Amino acid sequence: MFPYFIMLIFCGIPLFFMELSFGQFASQGCLGVWRISPMFKGVGYGMMVVSTYIGIYYNVVICIAFYYFFSSMTPVLPWAYCSNPWNSPDCAGVLDASNITNGSRPPALPGNLSHALNHTLQRTSPSEEYWRLYVLKLSDDIGNFGEVRLPLLGCLGVSWVVVFLCLIRGVKSSGKVVYFTATFPYVVLTILFIRGVTLEGAFMGIMYYLTPQWDKILEAKVWGDAASQIFYSLGCAWGGLITMASYNKFHNNCYRDSVIISITNCATSVYAGFVIFSILGFMANHLGVDVSRVADHGPGLAFVAYPEALTLLPISPLWSLLFFFMLILLGLGTQFCLLETLVTAIVDEVGNEWILQKKTYVTLGVAVAGFLLGIPLTSQAGIYWLLLMDNYAASFSLVVISCIMCVSIMYIYGHHNYFQDIQMMLGFPPPLFFQICWRFVSPAIIFFILIFTVIQYQPITYNHYQYPGWAVAIGFLMALSSVICIPLYALYQLCRTDGDTLLQRLKNATKPSRDWGPALLEHRTGRYALTIPPSPEDGLEVQPLHPDKAQIPTVGSNGSSRLQDSRI
Repeated sequence: MFPYFIMLIFCGIPLFFMELSFGQFASQGCLGVWRISPMFKGVGYGMMVVSTYIGIYYNVVICIAFYYFFSSMTPVLPWAYCSNPWNSPDCAGVLDASNITNGSRPPALPGNLSHALNHTLQRTSPSEEYWRLYVLKLSDDIGNFGEVRLPLLGCLGVSWVVVFLCLIRGVKSSGKVVYFTATFPYVVLTILFIRGVTLEGAFMGIMYYLTPQWDKILEAKVWGDAASQIFYSLGCAWGGLITMASYNKFHNNCYRDSVIISITNCATSVYAGFVIFSILGFMANHLGVDVSRVADHGPGLAFVAYPEALTLLPISPLWSLLFFFMLILLGLGTQFCLLETLVTAIVDEVGNEWILQKKTYVTLGVAVAGFLLGIPLTSQAGIYWLLLMDNYAASFSLVVISCIMCVSIMYIYGHHNYFQDIQMMLGFPPPLFFQICWRFVSPAIIFFILIFTVIQYQPITYNHYQYPGWAVAIGFLMALSSVICIPLYALYQLCRTDGDTLLQRLKNATKPSRDWGPALLEHRTGRYALTIPPSPEDGLEVQPLHPDKAQIPTVGSNGSSRLQDSRI
């Protein structure tokens, strides 16, 4: 938690504000904003690649939540007992402690003896077996795909259809849906929190959650994980913040928004920790073991440990339905942003009237592609690939992209220029703290974390499964595929830029293009003011502004008059 808050203050909030102000000033997606310095447009492509990877596997997580949600619609949760056809002889349910080996032991065992036997026999819980042997039918190797799990495939289709329908009119439709998906989880969290803290043993779980383990503070992995969590949680370097901010009104106070959203977001994460660990403490107390024995991470927490704890509560299907409904809503909120990032980048980049009118078809195309690419993740080896993508495709590449974005804006475009742009947009320059963080602190922290993460690198594992070398190599290739966009596009831009010498080309490739600045002419004041009426050759009016981004009434693709909606 200590590294988490350090990363939030010195990296999270400053970079969140930078991305919001960047997108809002130019009213462009993660590609269009790089008119600020065309040579660094590869950063935008890197963001698109990251969003593509996350969008593919994130919807698989949502589809598993859908599956558990539907499975909870029963009088007794299917992972509560060991009497199912898929259970192994080693299964031991917490609801029936005497059933240590699925009936192969004498039924009447004292509580203490049953606990001892749990440790001796390497107890596997019914929720773990339900997850591993029934939901996933997990194969023994990442290369052994086995069959596609049709129930998961069906749920994946459902989740993509829901995402598409919510985005069918872009931010106009998703903006209204998000009012529900962003607020209702707080209701569920509060219900689960009240239920959790009133359970016996909850205090033990909360103390485990809050007690610092100071010996771990010198581990680079802890700091790296804190950075990844902040970037992942706040959405930095995904391109989503730039995309959503591009729909804001030009003079919207994005400084206030960034501080409120960042702090609220991380406070919610801490609050959710109380919800999780209160019930894990209750479960540990029930089993007579330490909390560390029942706590898990990744999918093991959401789909094994917590569902098992829920089976101990009265009316457990109700709590399970609430929990997985909350997970679905939280996942959909993220997925809306990821899909809108890709669609907006494509539409802004092509920028002609046809694609502006056919944006729905672009959304449909991206959704269908995402569904098809997600099919391998619903196979028996799918969870191996999902964790590989999660660990490599969307971890260190996020911090690299953010670092380069920070450096390119502060040192290539120039911090004075950017501070003036913000003052022109908001009416005041960024506070001194943010200026220092953008120029020195944030890039330095990110750089040192990258160095130490490389030094203390450990290959990925899943439970006791060690990933083979070729799989780790694929993981590194996925991580590099987003970062490599930056130097490749820089070289491409250098080759096509005018200039007699390399230095001249470099200078021309990094200076802002002529159409950089506020999208609407009414906001082009000061150094962006046009001294002569624009002509088509100037490149200033060639690309139409997306109707949703206009602050004056414009006729949209559906023929209706639209006003920009900054409430997103």
